[in-house]
Amino acid sequence: MGEIPSHPAKMTLSLAGHNKDDRERRLAQIRQSLGARSIVLIGLMGAGKTAVGRRLAAWLDLPFTDADSEIEEAAGQTVTEIFAEHGETYFRDGERKVIARLLDGGPQVLATGGGAYMNPKTRAAIKARGISIWLKADLRVLLKRVARRDHRPLLAVGDPEAVMKKLMAERDPIYAEADITVESRDVPHDVIVGAVVDALVDALGLPTRSATTAGPRRKKVQ
Repeated sequence: MGEIPSHPAKMTLSLAGHNKDDRERRLAQIRQSLGARSIVLIGLMGAGKTAVGRRLAAWLDLPFTDADSEIEEAAGQTVTEIFAEHGETYFRDGERKVIARLLDGGPQVLATGGGAYMNPKTRAAIKARGISIWLKADLRVLLKRVARRDHRPLLAVGDPEAVMKKLMAERDPIYAEADITVESRDVPHDVIVGAVVDALVDALGLPTRSATTAGPRRKKVQ
């Protein structure tokens, strides 16, 4: 599992240190190495999965898919309405089925809902047909971001800080099973996208420099 250090210069060094042609070559290598696999972003609400995912997909010239949007389209209801009318158990079962279907359509960048990765069957499907990336953010960043919107069903009742702390305690140990971890900080989204690209290069065992100067490759994500 590739943990990415938090220092911004370190996170984007390999991208910034190359000219445009080199960067395009590296992005093309990532696309080729993916095969039919999807890049799957996981993490708590407010981690930046959709915003980072859209930019990452554009950089890699891949389709972007938001699992929650696909669920809403399939159900003809918003996630909030599904929770209110049918409950969380019903929503999670539908979420599992939708994500399994979406994974058959890779390669793509797929942003999942915060609770999706908690389902063992969904985790297994992502491991089989994708590369999982945990966008890990601290409590302060998460609360700042979720405060901008009011469509979070799990935050509809109770104190948001208390709810987020509980979710972090329950979910972080499971998120930590992801293939890659990238710290999602309060910086421009492109900085985080650069960190994700660097992490993919490392996890896929791709050279970080030109073929004539590259050092030994690291073990690939299988």
